[in-house]
Amino acid sequence: NMAYYNVLFDRGLDEAFSMVGLGWDYLKERGNSTFTAEVHVRYLRELHAGDPVRVTCQLLDFDPKRLHIFQQLFHAAEGWVSATAESLSLHVDMSAKKVAPFPVDVMKRLAAQKKSHGRLPRPEAAGKRIAMPEQA
Repeated sequence: NMAYYNVLFDRGLDEAFSMVGLGWDYLKERGNSTFTAEVHVRYLRELHAGDPVRVTCQLLDFDPKRLHIFQQLFHAAEGWVSATAESLSLHVDMSAKKVAPFPVDVMKRLAAQKKSHGRLPRPEAAGKRIAMPEQA
């Protein structure tokens, strides 16, 4: 089942990236893309086949070469959170196969999105590390 949650997060990220000009056209026209460098998924409550879902994406931070994103997967009808994903993506020049800076126009759109998303509360789970629970 885990793979399907990741597919839903990936599809949501595709939509979010398109909004800032990093969609499929960006790869075709500019020869650049993004690669996931790290992801931390938390599975909180099981979804079932056929359940309506909604994915949100919040840009927590970015720099000239990286994006820090937090996503939530919701049961769309009942409103509860099924899973979260926190990721770090790298901007890659596909011809050189190396991490490269975002173009100026993309940086401007990312800055506008971060300003907008900065009005949202920071997710409580953002930045959590994987660790064994403390023993009482």
